[in-house]
This record gives sequence, structure tokens and C-alpha cells, in this order.
Amino acid sequence: MIALDFTTALLLGGAALLAGFIDAIAGGGGMLVMPALLSTGMPPHLVVGTNKLVGTFGTLTASVTFIRKGLFQPTLWWAMSFGTFVGALVGAVLIYLMSVGVLKKLLPLAILLAAAYLIWPRRARQSAAPPEPPPPPHAVRRGIKLVTGGLIGFYDGFIGPGTGAFWMAAAMKLFRLDLVAAAGVARFMNFISNLAALLTFMVFGNIDYVIGLSMGVLLMVGAFAGAHGAIRYGAPFIRPVFLLVVALMATRLLVAS
Repeated sequence: MIALDFTTALLLGGAALLAGFIDAIAGGGGMLVMPALLSTGMPPHLVVGTNKLVGTFGTLTASVTFIRKGLFQPTLWWAMSFGTFVGALVGAVLIYLMSVGVLKKLLPLAILLAAAYLIWPRRARQSAAPPEPPPPPHAVRRGIKLVTGGLIGFYDGFIGPGTGAFWMAAAMKLFRLDLVAAAGVARFMNFISNLAALLTFMVFGNIDYVIGLSMGVLLMVGAFAGAHGAIRYGAPFIRPVFLLVVALMATRLLVAS
């Protein structure tokens, strides 16, 4: 267990609250929690495992909120859930096998690359764009869900920063969901991958339970507020809040590196 002074504990608590709020809206909360944990001097494997414990609280809270509001139906996404779980297990085992030296260099780099991708400006759709093609057959869609779940689940189990936002991008691009529906998919799949990775790190003993549980409770509060805000205010609320936080996080990492 890492001993923390009052100021560090306060910063971790604030990071958890904000991360839960942002993660429930559009993903990317891990880009706040993981750097905060790294700043305490915690060993990198312990950072990854503790981050999964913290993240599981928030994604569970947000998932339950979206399901109760009728904005996400788990039974329609079982193939993606299975792929996500298996991919996250494989990713978590792989990162456990990596050396500490490699992981110390890999974690900040992954956070910076994820932040850069997420804040990179996208070209707006033209109003006179041709109509989209019809959706693929059900079996093909199920295969796409399985593969997508495996790939993003692997990334989340392996590293994780920005996973929720990657899920949202995949849900909107591949399955033509709006921002609010995509947020529901992202929160649930993020919960599945967090849970799979968490179980793996529990077996390996790479979790600081005192810090993880304390931050997890605060992150749940933020996730509850963020999920209700996303549902109530929709896309006009989601996009600017998310982009602002990602930009601030990327700037902080660049200055610190």
C-alpha cells in the first residue's frame, strides 16, 4: 500500500470525481486517473491494476444508469460483450508479463497518443453527402461486434487510456448510433473490459485496494452525475465537455514529459 500525504490524497480524489463525470459522458476518464496514480510514484503494474479497480466502479454506475433509462439493452450486444471480455483478459495477462522498465515508458506514451487522437479535428460531414448503404446482414454484424469487442477489449486490458472514447467512435461509425446511444454502449463495454482486467490483476496481486476503493467511490459519484447529464442534455453537452478535458489532459502530460 502506498502512503499518501493530504495534498496528494486530495488531488487523487478530485481526479476520480472528474474522471467519473467525463467517463460517463464520453469516455477518457482513464486519461485522468492513470496519470494521477503515476504521479504518486506507484509502480506501473500497480498503477494499471488499481486503475482497473477505480474504473470498474464508474463504468458499472454509468452502465446501470443507461440500462435503467432504457438506452442500452445488454441482450442485443452479447457477441461484443464476449469478445470484449476475452480480449481484455488476454491484454491484462500480456501487460503483467511486461518488464517494469518497458511499462514505465509505455504508459505515458499510450496516454499521449490516445489524447492526440481524440482531440485531432475531424472533418464535418457534408450536408449533401450520399445516403449511407444498408446495414449488413445480422450474422455479419454479429461478427463485427465480436471482432470489435476483442480488439478494443484487448487494448483496455493491456493499457486502457481513452478506451471509452474509442468505443463511442466505433459505435457511431460501425453501428450508426447517435452520441447518447453510443455512450450507453461504451459504458457497458468499458465495464466488461474493466471487470475482466480487474479479475486478472486481483489474481496477480497488482492492486492497491485502499487507494482503488477510495477513488472508486468518488468516481461513482462523478459517473452518476455524468451519466444523467449525458442523458438529459445529449450531444450538445457531451462533445464540448469531453474535448475540453482531453485537451487539458494532453497539455498537462506534454508539459510534464
